[in-house]
Amino acid sequence: MKRVLNILLLVFIASAVQGQADTSFKLVRTITGDIVSFTVDNLDNIYILNSRNQVKKLNANGDSVAIFNDVKRFGQATLIDVSNPLKVLLFYKDFATVVVLDRFLNVVNSIDLRKQNILQAKAIAQSYDNKIWVFDELESKLKKVEEDGKILLETPDFRQLFGQAPTPQKIFDQDQYVYLYDSTQPVFVFDYYGALKNKILISGWQNFKVAGKYIFGSNGDILHRYEISSFRLDEWKMPEEIYKSRSFNFTSARLYALKKDRIEVYSFR
Repeated sequence: MKRVLNILLLVFIASAVQGQADTSFKLVRTITGDIVSFTVDNLDNIYILNSRNQVKKLNANGDSVAIFNDVKRFGQATLIDVSNPLKVLLFYKDFATVVVLDRFLNVVNSIDLRKQNILQAKAIAQSYDNKIWVFDELESKLKKVEEDGKILLETPDFRQLFGQAPTPQKIFDQDQYVYLYDSTQPVFVFDYYGALKNKILISGWQNFKVAGKYIFGSNGDILHRYEISSFRLDEWKMPEEIYKSRSFNFTSARLYALKKDRIEVYSFR
């Protein structure tokens, strides 16, 4: 009888732990449609790139509020930067071109970086003052450009500064610092003048994003959240139906998981 009670107790404990793990992620809503890639801004608006290269903007409730249709002119978009919801950047890497849209996804401007001899723009991001950060892979420099493409500042050649120069896939401008992420190296943190301030020992993360006071990412079935000011690292083990998603995106309290034909929005704690 005692053995039976022990077995029942173990089953109860296992069930309680499983239940606790399951409640870490709560499905908030599901958005279905033709979705190739997407991103989210700090107001929980969702920007979807579909197979026809249209960009659709959905509000936090999932309602469509704007569409960018001028697809033939610029080709296949590589990146959508929505760090400022009032000013959206579309990056077309093959043509070294940045298209600037307003919050209704109307074209405001387009910048051909090749006119400034930036021939291999690896990654771009919007700066705090509405300029644009560009990593010039050919010269191995981080550059800041005006909306007309004029170069405002640039760092020295990274190959002369670092033993192994980063070639960032992503750039983020957040709270007075610029973060460069090369998944094979630590995170390089620069000030607004292009001077290196810090290296954060994070590498090998997928779905990397700096959002508010956190850095998010994933690795297999583990969701990572690093608090920049306190150096605290929190981790969650994701259920199989989440971690097998095609990609993730984040806001401070939301996890967005892209499946084959839908985006699932989860709260997590």
